[in-house]
Amino acid sequence: MTYRISALISAFGALAGVMLLVLAVREYRSGASVLWLVAGAMIFLSASYTLVRDARRLRTGPTA
Repeated sequence: MTYRISALISAFGALAGVMLLVLAVREYRSGASVLWLVAGAMIFLSASYTLVRDARRLRTGPTA
């Protein structure tokens, strides 16, 4: 049950990461610093990695 909750939280985190990446791209296109784009990409990649890790853990099932 905790693996499912963790995967659900990771899915919402990945969704938030996508939204932040879209915001970062918009800000960059309107003349903001490239750091917006870098920060948005890093947040998205970290949220995606966490989602994949939790999905793999959910797929294998409990080990204990």
